[in-house]
Amino acid sequence: MTGSPSPSIGALAIQPLFPVALGQVQLALDPLELAIQLQALYGLRGTALSNPDPDCAWTGDLNRVWQLHLHPAFAPLIDTVSGHAQAYLGQLGFDPSRVVLHLQRCWPVLCEPGQVVGRHHHPNAHLSAVVYLSGDGSGDCGCLRFWPDRQVNELVPGLAVGHGGPLGSSDWLQPWMDVAPRAGLLLLFPASLDHAVLANEAADVLRVSISLDFVLTARADDPDPPEYLAPHPCQWQQR
Repeated sequence: MTGSPSPSIGALAIQPLFPVALGQVQLALDPLELAIQLQALYGLRGTALSNPDPDCAWTGDLNRVWQLHLHPAFAPLIDTVSGHAQAYLGQLGFDPSRVVLHLQRCWPVLCEPGQVVGRHHHPNAHLSAVVYLSGDGSGDCGCLRFWPDRQVNELVPGLAVGHGGPLGSSDWLQPWMDVAPRAGLLLLFPASLDHAVLANEAADVLRVSISLDFVLTARADDPDPPEYLAPHPCQWQQR
């Protein structure tokens, strides 16, 4: 990150540091393909409507539906998402000649009115993505909420949450950030970032999204993989 310009004499200047890279792309969904995909998801979910708590959305990763990328109805969409994931890595500065992006898991999330997905992150992956098949951008059907790893600007741990503390509203003290779902919106973010789905408050709207987890490794033909990058899986041994 480049250095900041010198502040004016006697004036306080605050510079934001260490941003989280949230990738956003608005995809154009084909209506016919979308109808086929939704029909496929209804069939994969079957009669189960939750996960299993009735207040928790149905998620494919807990119901043996974690390889949606192998389903022909979703192949073009997954290819598009993967291309944007490569572009995301490029904008972060990754050398495409030294890393390989592996799609590890892909699963649907169907959130009925009143349902949520609790706070979590994906420790098994490096890069996560979500693409929405429904939503109008209002957030009524449940925003995706992100939390910072640590709220360093609150100075005294816990004050940024509120509850009558001495801190008022400030862009520097946001305890979380919400993104409203919109049909066709693709989000890419570090898999270690805590996130959750807020309650679907739209009485007659099913919130539908597809989640993807990617893993980074060295290339198969790299004789000297970088120290902190796993060798390519073809070089592993099962024991």
